[in-house]
Amino acid sequence: MDLEIRTIAEHELEAWVRANEAAFGADADPDDVAREREVTELDRAFATLDGEEIVGTAAAYSFRMRVPGGADVPTAGVTMVGVKPSHRRRGINTAMMRRLLEQARERREPLAALFSSEGPIYGRFGYGMATLQGSIDLERAYAAFVPSYRPTGRVRLRSFEEAVPTLVEVYAHARVERPGAIELDERHMRYAFHGHGEEKRLPFFVAVHGTDGRPDGYAVYKVKHEWPKGIPGNELMLYDLQATTPQAYADLWRFVLDVDLIRHVTAWDRPADEPLLHLLADPRRLRLTLRDGLWVRLVDVPAALEARGYAAAGRLVLEVRDAFCPWNDGRFALDAGGDAARCLRTDEPPDLVLAVDALAAAYLGGVRLHDLWRAGRIEAAAPGALELGDRMLATTAAPWCPMAF
Repeated sequence: MDLEIRTIAEHELEAWVRANEAAFGADADPDDVAREREVTELDRAFATLDGEEIVGTAAAYSFRMRVPGGADVPTAGVTMVGVKPSHRRRGINTAMMRRLLEQARERREPLAALFSSEGPIYGRFGYGMATLQGSIDLERAYAAFVPSYRPTGRVRLRSFEEAVPTLVEVYAHARVERPGAIELDERHMRYAFHGHGEEKRLPFFVAVHGTDGRPDGYAVYKVKHEWPKGIPGNELMLYDLQATTPQAYADLWRFVLDVDLIRHVTAWDRPADEPLLHLLADPRRLRLTLRDGLWVRLVDVPAALEARGYAAAGRLVLEVRDAFCPWNDGRFALDAGGDAARCLRTDEPPDLVLAVDALAAAYLGGVRLHDLWRAGRIEAAAPGALELGDRMLATTAAPWCPMAF
C-alpha cells in the first residue's frame, strides 16, 4: 500500500502523539496529549499514513533563535520526529525531513534546528552539531566556592505556576548573550518543563533571585528522594538556572548546592562554558561531561549568513555542497564589514570547500573552522582562509540552547 504524508487535523492529534510515543517505545497519557495540544502547530505537524494508521510523525515550531551579532532569526524548531518500528527503513524519515525543510524554505526561515535522539541521524540531512551541552554530577560535600565569593541578593521559593511570568522575563534578558537560545513565551515555557517516567510525579521547585526588589535569576529543580537505611541520599535535579548578572548566577548556585538533605546535584543541559567551573574551589568535582546539544541546519545559506554578525571584517568565497537541499549547492561570496554582511552567488575560485552540515556546525560560533579542518570536514583552498574564517565567526559566549524542544 502506498504511504501518504500530510499535515494532521485537530481530531487526529491524539493518535499522532501516540504514534510518536510508540516510535520511542512508550505510551502517551492524557497529560502528554494535552501538553502537545498546547504547542503543536497543525499546519506544521506532518504524519505518514499507511492506510488510516499513522506510522510516522514530524513537526516544527515557529521559533526565533538568537544568532551571533544579536539578531533573532526565524527558525524551524524540528520536533516530534519518529517512525513506528513496523515501518522503519522505508525512507519515511527522509521524506518527512525533506517536507519540513521545503516548508521552512517556503516560510523564508533561514534556519532549522533540533535536538537529536541519536547522533548519526541528522548529519545526512545537512544538520551540523552547533552546540555542546554539559552534564554535571556534583556531591554536596565538595561544593565549596572560591574564597572570593560574597553573597549579594535574596532568594525566595515560589510555586511553578506563580513563577512562570518571572521565568519568561528573566530568560528573555539572560538569553541576550547566548547564540542558539530560542525565544519563549509563557506557553512554551510551561511546555519546556516536564518530567519523564517516574520524574513526572515529582513537584517542581522554583527559586527566584532578586536584587533591589527586581528578579534577576531563577533556578528550577526537582528532588528525587532516597533514604538508604534512614540516611538522606537525595538527588537535586536541576532543570534550568538562568541569571542576568554574575552575582545572581553565583547566589543561585550557592542556594542550589546548600539545599538540605541532598547528597548530589545533577544537571544535564548546561552550557559548554559553564561558569560554575570557575566558582568551585575543587572544579574537578563538578564532573562536567560534554555531548552534542543543538543541531542546526542552514535552510537558506545566503540568508542565514547575512542574518548573523561577524567579529571581524573579511571576505570569503565558500563552496557549499548540499545534495539534500540543492538550492543551497554552489559558491557564495561572503563580505562582512560595517553594519551588515552580504552573501551572494559567485563564480570566483573558493577559499573554503565544505558540506552544508560543516557550515552549520560553525554557524553559531561554537565550533572552529580549524577543528573541522583537522577532522577532514573542510578543504582550505586558499592560504589564510581558515584563520580569517575563525576570526569572523568568533563569539564571546559559547552557543547554548537551554530549552529542549
